[in-house]
Amino acid sequence: MEKDTGLRGMELPADLKGLSDKQCRALCREIRRILIRTVGRNGGHLSSNLGTVELTVALHRVFDSPRDKIVWDVGHQSYTHKLLTGRLGKFGTLRTEGGLSGFSRPSESEHDVFVSGHSSNSISAACGIAKGMKLAGDDHHVIAVIGDGAFTGGLAYEGLNNAGKSTDNLIVILNDNEMSISRNVGAFAKYLSSIRGQKKYINTKHKVQKLLNDTPVVGKPISEMMVNTKDTVRYLLYKYGGFDSSTMFENMGFVYLGPVDGHDIHALSEYLEAAKAVKKPVLVHVMTKKGKGYSPAEHNPGAFHGLSPKALPDSDPEIMSDDCFSAVFGRELSELATYDKRICGITAAMKYGTGLNHFACDHPDRFFDVGIAEGHAVTFASGLSVTGIIPVFAVYSSFLQRSYDQLIHDAAIAGNHIVLGIDRAGFVGEDGETHQGLFDVSMLSSVPNTTIFSPATYDELKRSLSAALFDTRGIACVRYPKGTEAKTVSCGDDGMVYIKVPKKRKKRLAVSYGRVGAELCAAVTENGIKCDVLRPLKIFPIEKELTDICKGYSEIFIFEEGMRSGGFAEHLTAELYSDGWKGTVHITACQGFEPQATVDRQLEKNGLDRNSIVRRLTDAS
Repeated sequence: MEKDTGLRGMELPADLKGLSDKQCRALCREIRRILIRTVGRNGGHLSSNLGTVELTVALHRVFDSPRDKIVWDVGHQSYTHKLLTGRLGKFGTLRTEGGLSGFSRPSESEHDVFVSGHSSNSISAACGIAKGMKLAGDDHHVIAVIGDGAFTGGLAYEGLNNAGKSTDNLIVILNDNEMSISRNVGAFAKYLSSIRGQKKYINTKHKVQKLLNDTPVVGKPISEMMVNTKDTVRYLLYKYGGFDSSTMFENMGFVYLGPVDGHDIHALSEYLEAAKAVKKPVLVHVMTKKGKGYSPAEHNPGAFHGLSPKALPDSDPEIMSDDCFSAVFGRELSELATYDKRICGITAAMKYGTGLNHFACDHPDRFFDVGIAEGHAVTFASGLSVTGIIPVFAVYSSFLQRSYDQLIHDAAIAGNHIVLGIDRAGFVGEDGETHQGLFDVSMLSSVPNTTIFSPATYDELKRSLSAALFDTRGIACVRYPKGTEAKTVSCGDDGMVYIKVPKKRKKRLAVSYGRVGAELCAAVTENGIKCDVLRPLKIFPIEKELTDICKGYSEIFIFEEGMRSGGFAEHLTAELYSDGWKGTVHITACQGFEPQATVDRQLEKNGLDRNSIVRRLTDAS
């Protein structure tokens, strides 16, 4: 009886090695159906995963995971890898609380060798793993799978530079789909385009190899030798065929193989076998199509990059709704830039996600997409500011973390005025630990010459942006959550909401900001809790008006959607005690990394949802 070659009928990934090319193609179709169905229900990254199905199958046919180590850059394209490494039965739990992560997690499987979530680090990680394996006498391979979008990040080149001078068993798979979330920008994108265009070289090489393979006795050994060295066929074709003598990758010490069709299982397997035979670092250039096999995603891969749960039935799901902080921020910035020509907009490959598509359309000469390079974006903005420009860098809170040195060294020390629109501040939900925006307040409040605003409503966002642009010096930050505005009263002209409720016992005050601040206001006013409420719009530096109000109370409760260590609550408490205040402070804030769940569940687990706030204040009364 013929063995079942469907996913559920195989011992994976071992059985992949015995499949024919035809069986592999059928398996890839089955995998795509599972991806579309699961992401359609749970949300997640669709286009990138559909584009890497054949590549993942080929990797597991040629290599022997987990002895051979596969490092996925970002990791959002590793869904097929999960299906092929024993997680089919749990795949329906993808991105749900307690379920499979949407990224690589070593705690989840021995086949996941490195925590992923942010871009451009895979080569550096793989370089370290390969060196460690060599020191231990292990001659298995380490494979870094990195997209062309991630090559807009500087860390990728730091990894290449160090890996290329080694003799370790390291293979870099350049997954070239011409996209990150938005279409890629910069010199590297143009360089890859030039390599892709050299059809004459690719076609000639294939013809020479086919001729040799068909030649009896000596043809195939010669062909194998030519594939496994960089100085034979490629040298002759480039030298006498009118091509450049080498690629940048070869100049950095890599053997370069490709480009190869990333949806041709047979060709992929041949190239990977060739790479495996080379005893030095190799780069395999693989051409894939984002969204492959699902027509709407193929035609609009950016819109299908990251989906919310149950978003797939729409033929063209939006990355960003018109009714959200990101869109309001982008439209307001564009409107202000119409009247002030000094304002420029900067994104790190997130034009649509941050709402700067509005700015890019209205002011293309003042819009700059620097690629996945947040550190460069901050220093670039600081350079602009020296010339009198008012630069605005819109960035997810989680990704801003990668620019900490530049914030200190290139902006704060000189007191240069730059504006940060910090999107996805606080909990972000199903993307999990690597994407939560819980560190920005702790990080930024440690940097001198920094001001932080945290609005809860669209009106407050607009006021904060105006203040950051025109009334603030140094680094001016406006942080706002993912999603829509809170249904609450906006701050007054004094920059805060201060609610006094009738009471007969000791004076108690509850303090918070942003989204949780709005929940606090509702919790107290709607439940008759005998506790006054204070919600400031500017949360750092701690202003004297804020501490003066707080010192009028003997007991203060602070609720913070961010890290306790170094956060707003600790700064406020320190200011109060340094002024000689003798009261008691109770802090409810986040500690440690927050795993995937819905935003509502994450707030609830950390005691920051409305019901938890009510219980905390009621129990303490």
